Amino acid sequence: MNLTFIQQPFLAIFPCDYSYHPGQRSIPKYIACTVQPAVFPNPEFIFYNEKLAHQLALGEYQSQDLNFLAAQNLPSNIKPYSTAYAGHQFGNWAGQLGDGRAIYAGTIQLDNGKTYELQWKGAGATPFSRRGDGRAVLRSSVREFLMSEAMHHLGIPTTRALSLCKTGENVIRDILYNGNPQAEPGAVIIRTAESFLRFGHFEWFSAQNEIETLKKLLDFTIQNYFPEIEVKKENKYKEYFKIITKKTADLIVAWQRVGFVHGVMNTDNMSAIGLTIDYGPFGMLEEYNEEYTPNTTDIPGRRYAFGAQAQIAQWNLWKLANALFPLINDADFLGQELESYNDYFLQKQDEMNAHKLGFEKVDASIITLLDFWQEMMNKLQPDYTLFFSKLETWEYHTSDKDHFNPCFYKSLDENEQLIVQEFLEQYAKLLLEKNITEEQRKEKMSQTNPKFVLRNYLLFECIEELKMGNMNMFHQLFEAIQNPYHCTDETLLQKRPERHNDQPGCSTLSCSS
Repeated sequence: MNLTFIQQPFLAIFPCDYSYHPGQRSIPKYIACTVQPAVFPNPEFIFYNEKLAHQLALGEYQSQDLNFLAAQNLPSNIKPYSTAYAGHQFGNWAGQLGDGRAIYAGTIQLDNGKTYELQWKGAGATPFSRRGDGRAVLRSSVREFLMSEAMHHLGIPTTRALSLCKTGENVIRDILYNGNPQAEPGAVIIRTAESFLRFGHFEWFSAQNEIETLKKLLDFTIQNYFPEIEVKKENKYKEYFKIITKKTADLIVAWQRVGFVHGVMNTDNMSAIGLTIDYGPFGMLEEYNEEYTPNTTDIPGRRYAFGAQAQIAQWNLWKLANALFPLINDADFLGQELESYNDYFLQKQDEMNAHKLGFEKVDASIITLLDFWQEMMNKLQPDYTLFFSKLETWEYHTSDKDHFNPCFYKSLDENEQLIVQEFLEQYAKLLLEKNITEEQRKEKMSQTNPKFVLRNYLLFECIEELKMGNMNMFHQLFEAIQNPYHCTDETLLQKRPERHNDQPGCSTLSCSS
């Protein structure tokens, strides 16, 4: 690996604590502090994402690179640091949060001018660990590694994963917070993104009335990640808010297209550049249920359920607007932009759902069909991914009643079968009215609907095998996530088996997942 060109401009630009003080504490007015990663007894290489490494000009993995991948014995040009941010968690102001398990290695600048940050997750405690140990377990590390790569190949903006290593030590975690902590193997991943800046970074400085640093941070964000905004424009901060509002809405539409449920959409988990970040208690929608949340901590109110994600994204944008108000200073503008979020989101959601059904454009007749489809999905709760796979292969002229059976987690009664039949009749009629051929329909559907999604039960089985030293399923899943729209591995294209219905770490997850 070529590590000589890793830079650390972030430390040079912003007010930072350079003390390397290991204590967990508040660092008001600072955005980052230098830290020392933990010393691990026996780190062990697991996996290196070679395609991503070459895109980042890091080159191939060699055995001596293990130290860097596990954050051990680092070269002198790398000064690890973690950042402070604040945020609203489950709707409540939480004050200072920060990178409790994340430590930055620095920034790579490519020949095309693009920059990417490298960050270890699970490499030890930071001042922001809040009584935690800063470690990560193999279970959560594998989940984030594979899911972030899966999202990338689904065409959804996301952080990505470069490497996965065991640390050689055990870490104690209580996965369901029910008083049953267990020792699990520790692990470290390296993840990368253009930026890991969050809504919470702006909230941190705004809450302290550190307006000059807030301005400096937003200028940095615009200059580095929003080339479409003229940095010398008077209204550049308004332009940023307009763009991030639309990027956030687009991101939620993309999540809903594939059935991704984040599980913990706190403001500190919202990207300032519109990425999917922080893969904790996520899940892919299986049986269709707008109230589905994969996070057991969220179950009482289901604040972050599948059907609530758009509304919560808007709520989080309100909090970002509050944080940026000292720079924008125009309440009417911010209110109008936040109100326009609804219309924009609904328009994009309708377009996305129309594409999932094979239509190119939206009109009143398609909206009527979408309304019927929505009612059917809510009532019958078919498997979200399998339903569209079966719909794509369904032929107009057939009356095969069993074609959709693999989609359902229960047997349909006669009335429920009639609902499916009525939908198919309306669907076929509209396709004919629009003169959409089978080839056109299937091409649009195949571009929009993945055949394969990374279900939690597959991750669970993969992790169980990895604990026993078996990498076969990991490699199988890694191959499948690279081509989700044309995956042909039938062993992976199945609905969740009954044995996993109430499996901790599979169907029941927490923020420790």
